[in-house]
Amino acid sequence: MSQNQPDADGHRGLVVNTASVAAFEGQVGQAAYSASKGGIVGMTLPIARDLAPLGIRVVTIAPGLFSTPLLAGLPEKVRNFLGQQVPFPSRLGHPAEYAHLVQALAENPMVNGEVVRLDGALRMQP
Repeated sequence: MSQNQPDADGHRGLVVNTASVAAFEGQVGQAAYSASKGGIVGMTLPIARDLAPLGIRVVTIAPGLFSTPLLAGLPEKVRNFLGQQVPFPSRLGHPAEYAHLVQALAENPMVNGEVVRLDGALRMQP
C-alpha cells in the first residue's frame, strides 16, 4: 500500500480492521474474546500514527449483533431475541450496513485512527 500512487492530498490507502462491541462490554465467559478485540481497538490509533507519514489511514469498526453465518445457524427464535436487544433498529445488523460504513470511511479522508461502533446503541449485559 505504501507504494501506491498518492492522490492530491497524499493519501495512499486505508486499513479497516474489525473488532467488536465486546472490546468495550465483554460478557461473562468472553475474557479472551474481549481481550483480543480490545487489542484491535488499542492498536488503531498508534498504527494510524505510524502509517500517517506514508499516507495510509487506519480505522476500526466495532460491530454489535450482525446477521452472520454463525448467527444464521441459530434457531429463528434465538435470532429474533438477540435482535430485540438492539435499541434501534431492533434487529440484527445487515452485512450491507457494514459495507456501507466501510465505503463512508473510505470516502472521508479525515477519519483516521478512529474506532466506530456499528451497533444500534446496543450495550452488552454482563
